[in-house]
Amino acid sequence: MGDFFERIVDVEVTAEEARVLAERMVDWMVAEGLLTREMSSDAMYSLNVDEGYVPGPNWKRTAEDWGSDWIPGPVAVIVGRDDHIGGQGESEPESATCPRCRTKTVIINYPEEWEADEEAWQPFQDGIDAWRETGEGRAVCSSCGVSVPVTEWEWPTGFALGALAFDFWGWPPLTDSFFAEFREQLGHRTEEHMGKF
Repeated sequence: MGDFFERIVDVEVTAEEARVLAERMVDWMVAEGLLTREMSSDAMYSLNVDEGYVPGPNWKRTAEDWGSDWIPGPVAVIVGRDDHIGGQGESEPESATCPRCRTKTVIINYPEEWEADEEAWQPFQDGIDAWRETGEGRAVCSSCGVSVPVTEWEWPTGFALGALAFDFWGWPPLTDSFFAEFREQLGHRTEEHMGKF
């Protein structure tokens, strides 16, 4: 058992713009009846956020129909530069692909290994830490030697860097049409993934 979430990460918004955009997105979801202004911490385990917005009367138009008795949990709004990880128990991505030369750096060599190769991961971790603190962080590609911003590296599904994320706790799977509508409202590219606490 466990509590599941579905996350939408804005991978383009700056930290300076994130709070205003978060408020605008909440205003939109409340106006559409997808959320209410009521806050709750029930069955919600997002990092750095204690409470989320309670679903509104029209929440079902966002997700697959799982029956009339289904009651989803809150939606957490996470503002601030961070790495967002799906799955359960993961803390590093399995790989990173250089956007310049297309070389893929293997960080976790599944299925032979289940933990990150520290030597492969360390340059990315250092770059991500710097990005979190300053908004600028880079990692050098071991193949082409180019120093690339960590926000430009291509990460596998389930790992994303962003300054704004929305965790839908205990909702049925969100529909493709809702993801498209959400992206249109944000005006930015997003990454979506699922996770479990």
